[in-house]
Order: sequence, then C-alpha cells, then structure tokens
Amino acid sequence: MTPSSTFAAWATAGLMALGPAAAASDVPPLASVVVATSGATHLSSYDGVVEALRQTVLAAQVPGAVTALSVSAGDRVKAGQVLLRLDARVAEQQAGAAAAQVQAARAAQDAATKEFARQQQLFEKDFISRAALERAEALHKSAQAQAAAQLAAAAAARAESGFFTVRAPYDGVVAEVAVVLGDMALPGRPLLTLYDPAALRVTAAVPRTAEPTKGSVLHVELPGVDARIAPVRWQVLPAVDPRTHTVQLRLDLPAGTAAAPGMFARAWLPGAPGAARLSVPARALVRRAELTAVYVIAEDGRPLLRQVRLGPVTGEQIEVLAGLGAGERVALDPQAAARVR
Repeated sequence: MTPSSTFAAWATAGLMALGPAAAASDVPPLASVVVATSGATHLSSYDGVVEALRQTVLAAQVPGAVTALSVSAGDRVKAGQVLLRLDARVAEQQAGAAAAQVQAARAAQDAATKEFARQQQLFEKDFISRAALERAEALHKSAQAQAAAQLAAAAAARAESGFFTVRAPYDGVVAEVAVVLGDMALPGRPLLTLYDPAALRVTAAVPRTAEPTKGSVLHVELPGVDARIAPVRWQVLPAVDPRTHTVQLRLDLPAGTAAAPGMFARAWLPGAPGAARLSVPARALVRRAELTAVYVIAEDGRPLLRQVRLGPVTGEQIEVLAGLGAGERVALDPQAAARVR
C-alpha cells in the first residue's frame, strides 16, 4: 500500500467516525424566528357550505314529451322567460273541443231563455198552466247551469294547456337541467333547478359551546376571495343536533357576492378570550398547490417542511391553528431552506 492510499483510507475512516456531528456543521445558518404565543382573543373557524335562500326545482305538472329546451346549466334567466315546452297538441285539441262545447251550451241557454219568456207571456194570458210554466223555468235554469259547467271546463282546459310551457318564476340562474329533448316528462318529475344568485347564505354546524352571542362580529371566507366578508345578518337555529350537539348557523351574504350554491365556505367566529395563539410571519409560508407549510429548524439545524393550518391574518403575521408548537423555530426564507440538503 502506498503512502497516499494509506492517508486516504485514514481520512475516510476519520470522517465516518465523526458521523452526524460533522454533517451538521456543514448546514449553513438560516434566518429564523421563534414561534411565540399571545393571549389575545382568537378566532375559530368552522366549515360550511353556500346555500341559496330561493332555490326551486321545477317539475312537470302534466305528461308530455320535451319538444323545446331553451336553456342550459349556468344560464341566467328572467322572470316569465320560457325555459322548455312539452308536447301540447292533445291538450290544445281538448281546449278547442271545450270551447266548442261552451258555444253549444250558450246557444242552448239562449233558446231556453227565449222559450221561458214566451211561456211567461202565455201564462199571463191563461193559455198554459202553472205546471207548464214551471217546466219551462226548470229547463231554463238547467241550460244556465250547463253553460256555466261548460265554461268552467273550458277554463280548466285552457289552464292545463298552459302547463305544457315551463316559465321561470323569478330572475335567477339555471343550476341543473335534468332532461333532454325527447324525454318523457311525467307529473312530479324534476325538469330544471333554478336559484336566485342575489340571495345567498352560508350554513355551518357550530358546537353548542361556541355559539355566537348578540353583538358578536362574524365573518365568512370564500375560496378565491382574499378578504373576509361580513354577513348582512346571521341567525342560529334553536334546534340542537342530538348526535353531534351542534347548532346550525346561517350567515346571509351581501347581494352580489361571487358564490354559488354548494360552494365550500368557512365561518369565522370569535373564540374564548385569553386563549393562547401562535403566529408566524407571512413570508415564512410555503404554498404548493393545496399544501400550506413552513420550514421548521430541527435540533441539528436542518430545515424540515411541515404542513400547517392557518387562521386569520393580522398585519404581517398569520395565526397558525395547527402544525406548530410554541418555542419552535421557523425559517424566514423558504427558498434558502429548500436548498439545504
């Protein structure tokens, strides 16, 4: 063995003997901050869902095939606008027949009225008996009743023919179309779902112990909206779920809020005063797709990526609801921490 190879083997053995301590010394120092706590009043968040105060499922009232479909999901419609039509040929023929029967009944009524008038004149001159006059009067009243019945039947036929045209009951947005052209609509079968985008609310299940009181300041957080939204009003339903011991909290959103029914939302409620709160600088956060994390400095000085759950923002500080403990150190430069191996 040559002297050079002997020196290389000795150096390698020495580095192996140093172990993690030597490796740790190679980690460059990173700017960091200690996670501290404060006793200020914190906010608690509860998951919720966006609902429409007015949401209507339009169903068929009469059977018929769908012959015209004027809207699709996502379309905005006006009150009274035609949404779809059903095959109404049979109903139109029935309405025409009812109208003809009304004309016949009115003609019979006119004839009975004239006949009754003649019988009255004859009775006054003692040409007929009272029994004959009473029979003429009965025929007159029967003709009047038949004309009224035919008129009501014709009105019902016209009203039923209107059921074959489905119109929007109010200004709104079409959320779902459950039929296509040619489908057979039956009474009670849903055709479209319509909602009013001007009246939305967020509904969340809140523990009974966290129920807000009168005068509490509440906020709503929606995906894609940077600022929190203050509801125009909120209400706690009096019923308590016996299984989860939660109450339903409803927060009405301001008109014009960009949201849709079924969208995820988060309700922020004031928590107990004096509770410990952890916060980190906003520049220490790492956001990758749906992951929100920070680099926590381990005992050996190496940064470790850890997922956290965030709370409200106060200036340059962001509250951490879960994932960190008091006294831990967080790297202030995530990019520099990511380069450490």
